[in-house]
Amino acid sequence: MGAIFRALADTGAKLAELHVGLRAGQQYPLRQVVNKAVPFSWRVTKMRLTADKTTLVVNESLTLEGIPPEAFAYRLGNRSALEWVIDQYQVTTDKRSGITSDPNRPDDPEYIARLVGRVVTVSVETVNLVAGLPPLGLAG
Repeated sequence: MGAIFRALADTGAKLAELHVGLRAGQQYPLRQVVNKAVPFSWRVTKMRLTADKTTLVVNESLTLEGIPPEAFAYRLGNRSALEWVIDQYQVTTDKRSGITSDPNRPDDPEYIARLVGRVVTVSVETVNLVAGLPPLGLAG
């Protein structure tokens, strides 16, 4: 039982380091595809995934390709971490107050694209670490 505990503790420490360090972590090597027919921009209004979930349309000038299926296996409730970011990082206007919430950062225009890459990395690494855990032998 000591070996199982050690494996769980080591994996837990790796997961904590990975998740706490999200903002400074490695970006997954997504391919940036630029639409040269329109002026380039990092600005996000509302991102969307393609039907096969391998590509994220950031805006009309930028798409990020090469999202691995494992990125969707790490879930936060009923959706993946990446889907949560896509949902939360969009420009919205409250109907009652008229206040607009804009996640874009004028001082760091690439922030959201970098965040997407980091969330994909954390998701893939989390799935891999959890898959590598030893069986607990609790099945009845």
